Amino acid sequence: MKRILSRDFLALILSVAVVGLGLGATLPLTALALTQAGYGTDVVGLMTAMQAGGGLAVVPLASRVATRFGARETIVGTVLLVAGATVLMQFTVNLWLWAVLRFLCGAALMLLFTIGEAWVTQLADDSTRGRVVAIYATNFTLFQMAGPLLVSFIGDWQAGRFALCGAIFLFALPALALIRAAPPMHESHESQDAPANWRHVLPRMPAIIVGTGFFALFDTLALSLMPLFAMSHGVSPEVAVLFASALLLGDTTMQFPIGWLADHVGRRRVHIGAAVVVVALLPLLPWAAARPWVCWPLLYVIGAAAGSIYTLSLVACGERFRGAALVSATSLVGGSWSIASFGGPMIAGALMRQSGPNALIAVLVASAAAFLFAAGWEARSERARDTAARMR
Repeated sequence: MKRILSRDFLALILSVAVVGLGLGATLPLTALALTQAGYGTDVVGLMTAMQAGGGLAVVPLASRVATRFGARETIVGTVLLVAGATVLMQFTVNLWLWAVLRFLCGAALMLLFTIGEAWVTQLADDSTRGRVVAIYATNFTLFQMAGPLLVSFIGDWQAGRFALCGAIFLFALPALALIRAAPPMHESHESQDAPANWRHVLPRMPAIIVGTGFFALFDTLALSLMPLFAMSHGVSPEVAVLFASALLLGDTTMQFPIGWLADHVGRRRVHIGAAVVVVALLPLLPWAAARPWVCWPLLYVIGAAAGSIYTLSLVACGERFRGAALVSATSLVGGSWSIASFGGPMIAGALMRQSGPNALIAVLVASAAAFLFAAGWEARSERARDTAARMR
């Protein structure tokens, strides 16, 4: 474990954690500022869409940018861009300019997380990758969860709230300066048979893409629509908002133990097992919602299992790809996250209005089942390729 807790790894996760804090504060602060200015949820949704659009726009370019400029240099550039764009929001109220700034933030953050996740997976070997990625994911989630708490203190400070959030991002730079050597982002010899272009990488990662999409949907719906689901089952508003907290608590606290389990019994086995737990337990929520003695443990376990689907998807990226191909793979992971978190809530919300609150559970179960199908198809395809290779 000494190799895991190297200076490079600690510096990298510290820098990404600072970005998580800034991101966790900027998103709710943007919504709060727009609401205070008299704008409705449609404008808030537009700003969210612009950030997601920026992330999607940069997906095809991520590998090329990282190869051209290098991992550390690209991350430093993205930190400066996000900080600058956030600070500029302090000095203008023009919605069109805000939309452009959110678009630029989305593009920069997609690059940052794409390279950061690829970097983390390369800092570990196959025997420790599950725990390394779990530490990274847990650390980021903890800091991101602190963002809304910060907004509760600075939300009414209109004279400098966006400037402060922008300055937070800059605290990532000293940590990045401590890193001794960045990983190569060019095509390595071991991946020459798997070109780095995203069109070649995509067919090799269907379960990773679907697993990421599932958790992005789960994460977004837990924060936005899960309290409404709980209230529809007789839970008070004060308690209903804690449903999301229970899910996130399970996600945050159980990723390292699950990563340890994946390192010892096999990543794929734990990955599929986590999805089976989600598919089996989610349908119990409508019955358990009004029974606290079973509801809170159930939410905790579901959150842990759902979070591990995403964590182990990142682990799978590190198992299969290296160099520029890994950057392309993690950029596709980010693209899947952006699409699911943008379109999923609109679909789930429409189904809930049409069919009732339990449609939320149906959407989540269907997406987890889609991951199981993709994982099964991927395993069968790999067995078929191995059989064909042995017969040559």
